[in-house]
Amino acid sequence: MREILVTSALPYANGYIHLGHLVEYIQTDIWVRAMKAQGHQVTYVCADDAHGTAIMLKAQDNGITPEEQIATVKASHESDFGKFLIDFDNYHSTHSEENKHFSELIYRRLDSAGHISTKDVEQLFDPEKQLFLADRFVKGTCPECGSADQYGDNCEVCGTTYNATELKDPQSTLSGATPVLKTSKHYFFNLPEFEQFLKDWTRSDNRLQTSVANKLQEWFEAGLATWDISRDAPYFGFQIPDTPSDEPDKYFYVWLDAPVGYMASFKNLCDKRAGTDQALDFDRYWMQENEHKTEVYHFIGKDIVYFHALFWPAMLAGSELRTPTGVFAHGFLMVNGEKMSKSRGTFIKAETYAEHLHPEYLRYYFASKLSDKVEDINLDLEDFMQKVNSDLVGKVVNIASRSAGFLVKKYDGMLSEVCVESELLEDITKTGDEIAAAYENREFSRAMRLIMQCADKANEYIDDKKPWSLAKVEGKEQEVQDVCSVAINIFRQLMVYLAPVLPELTANAKEFLNIDSLDFASRNQWLLGHKINKFKPLMQRIEEKDVAAMVEDSKASLAQADAPAATESSKPAAKDKTPATDADAEQTDYIGIDDFSKVEMKVAHVVACNHVEGADKLLQFTLDVGEAQTRNVFSGIRKFYEPEQLVNKKVICVTNLAPRKMKFGVSEGMVLSTGDPKTGLTVVTLPDACIVGDVLA
Repeated sequence: MREILVTSALPYANGYIHLGHLVEYIQTDIWVRAMKAQGHQVTYVCADDAHGTAIMLKAQDNGITPEEQIATVKASHESDFGKFLIDFDNYHSTHSEENKHFSELIYRRLDSAGHISTKDVEQLFDPEKQLFLADRFVKGTCPECGSADQYGDNCEVCGTTYNATELKDPQSTLSGATPVLKTSKHYFFNLPEFEQFLKDWTRSDNRLQTSVANKLQEWFEAGLATWDISRDAPYFGFQIPDTPSDEPDKYFYVWLDAPVGYMASFKNLCDKRAGTDQALDFDRYWMQENEHKTEVYHFIGKDIVYFHALFWPAMLAGSELRTPTGVFAHGFLMVNGEKMSKSRGTFIKAETYAEHLHPEYLRYYFASKLSDKVEDINLDLEDFMQKVNSDLVGKVVNIASRSAGFLVKKYDGMLSEVCVESELLEDITKTGDEIAAAYENREFSRAMRLIMQCADKANEYIDDKKPWSLAKVEGKEQEVQDVCSVAINIFRQLMVYLAPVLPELTANAKEFLNIDSLDFASRNQWLLGHKINKFKPLMQRIEEKDVAAMVEDSKASLAQADAPAATESSKPAAKDKTPATDADAEQTDYIGIDDFSKVEMKVAHVVACNHVEGADKLLQFTLDVGEAQTRNVFSGIRKFYEPEQLVNKKVICVTNLAPRKMKFGVSEGMVLSTGDPKTGLTVVTLPDACIVGDVLA
């Protein structure tokens, strides 16, 4: 029996859970249930990520303390996870005594070993709010193109990245005040000191997916940088210990104590179970690469790989604690082939979904799409409805509903004493080994395909034997019982295989089948001479009207959530700005058709696409635009795409723009996108049949 500790990334205690979040928690929960079903001791912990400036400001807006804010959100998160049958062994908070203890322990060990340094940092400071401003809390005029109302790290008009201190006419989005430059001492974790360790660690023992390890190589090639781990007061978090008494209060940056929350939640669980038959030993899991051979796995989104595969293992190694056995990353969720959209009603909150549709529908659909790759998955609502209705209702549940009635009505629910189709049942039992391996390797889509192949065999068998016809023939009574008994045994096998994905349906199936266990080993004992109970419907079909109602409710609930609250605690308006009149709102700057006709757009092939080191919002394209020409183009779409999603695509490039010199090089065109740069941009892609270099009229 293996001893395994599993975590999911900690949801931020500043908002609701939506379907994009649920990809990870459903994926992790399925894996945990599958490993438990195979007889391993598996512990699954998580917590709310409860620190940071954003939470402090949100609490101020709501007129409550940060502690009240995070308690309310934590209760909401736990409620949503419960609806989707996410079975944590413990759900805790990073704002806890356990997290404070381990954060300080790690920091002090790193400091004692010489891995912490300090240096002065110059930042913008809000004189009214009396706090240093993160980039997202500053707006001003772009220093490159002069566009107004741009955030402190990147211009959404020309794509230039810069430091917030370079903005012209900067303004705090929190108070409207003009920020001032102010210097303070910051504390840094010396990550470059761990470069060789991390190079070895990221390539050893299958700790990471190959694509993730390859991605990290880009950061090694660019050179690791020291990591700022401190923030100045006011800040909601833990104070850094042992700082000089004559300095202002310093706090751990939220990303230092957030992963420590994995340890804290597990320690909290260990303390709860102390002295019971479920007791756990904290040191067996977290002390330096221990001899106990316990395993620790983190499931995360691809957007936080940097923190989990570089900072976190370096922090642990530097403080003489064990590093993770594996870090498993997944892609983002698309809905109907596009980024989740509030206006289209596809930015769906967990609670909104649960009001209209059974959560197990979503668990199955995600399982049918998830693999061990770092790939985005698409929730196509039409396909979702058809797949669930076809696979679960039409194939799996149908096996039981077609067979149980004959057995209960004619044979008092008794199954045959012998199996008349042992070869068929042995084949499906043997398939369980492949399904178990697919689960362990996180190849859930493969597991679902194998399970549905078994369901198809059962339905083909029933269709071939036609028990409904046999029941009308005198002297065929035993054959009817035998056929239906084979069908019920196959159904039981399918319930064993689907239990990690559909815990509620399979629990109801256990009652119908009159059995105690659906663990993986139970598939080897067939139900012979066994009595089942009366069949009750186990799952209803998805109705199109319910999906439509969910989408409409999503539009309404998010519109309401986004509306500004008319309370005294609302953020103050920016100063020295006159409210726009109706006429101002309707005024538009138009260009003539002659100007527009000058724009040259060509079909371009994406030869390469890469992140831009030091730029949070830029991707760098190498485009083949025909006639043996390539163009270097920067585009501010990094938060909407990973580079691999766009390589080898056909896109539209505006080729006659004047070259623009940027901080990271010269941009020689523009990649055409649609949408809102704040909520979601979609790159316009063309069919493969389009010819590179063709001019689009």
